[in-house]
Amino acid sequence: MRGLGKLTWTQAKLYLRDPFAFFFTLVFPPLLLIVFGVIFGNQPLTQWGLDLGYIDIQVPALAAIIIGSVALIGIPIAISTERELGVLRRYRATPLRPLTFMAAQVAVNFLMCLFGMLLLVALGVVVYGLRFRGSAPEVLGAFTLSALAFFAVGYLVASLAPSARVAQTVGMVLFFPLMFLSGAAMPRQIMPERVQAFADWLPLTQVVRFLQALWAGESFSSHGAELLWLAGMLLVGTVASARLFRWE
Repeated sequence: MRGLGKLTWTQAKLYLRDPFAFFFTLVFPPLLLIVFGVIFGNQPLTQWGLDLGYIDIQVPALAAIIIGSVALIGIPIAISTERELGVLRRYRATPLRPLTFMAAQVAVNFLMCLFGMLLLVALGVVVYGLRFRGSAPEVLGAFTLSALAFFAVGYLVASLAPSARVAQTVGMVLFFPLMFLSGAAMPRQIMPERVQAFADWLPLTQVVRFLQALWAGESFSSHGAELLWLAGMLLVGTVASARLFRWE
């Protein structure tokens, strides 16, 4: 446990020193929230049959952006870079167990995602009077499942990418279409019906829909489809990345 704590603390400091990871986790989503707030305000969206405002429903969607950016860009780049520099090989040569290294990695990435979401909530409350209709434990449970499911995919990309440059390219190619089509960066209600039908099958759409529904007060049990989708991603991604992960 002592080794896990020290490694987690070290990984956290390295994460915060990475300008790319820092920006997309802790700066970019709050900037989007402020921009959307200036444009749309936070009056109830009665035209969509909601008693919540744009910011109210956008905060959980922006949380999905944090999860996606950390999982699909941050994790693959960090792991691939450490592999190229020989850091992973040196970790493997120490008495440190591989499971301890992975636990520290997952813990740091999850805590950064969680801190990013809490920052969004604090900003929404202070500036826009953010409203919340759901259950905090249920939202946290959905957030945790969503993060772990996408982390599994991120580690799979890191396992397959031959270099950090390839990992960055693949991550961006995956992340940015997901961000714009899933409803994370803009409401799906304004998209053409064909685009919405296609977006229904995207994994980040499941996260956005899941978090927004629980935020608005719907029950965890009424979203079995999203639960199964994300649990399947977690299972398949974990098994595949564990089998394919390379230390050098």
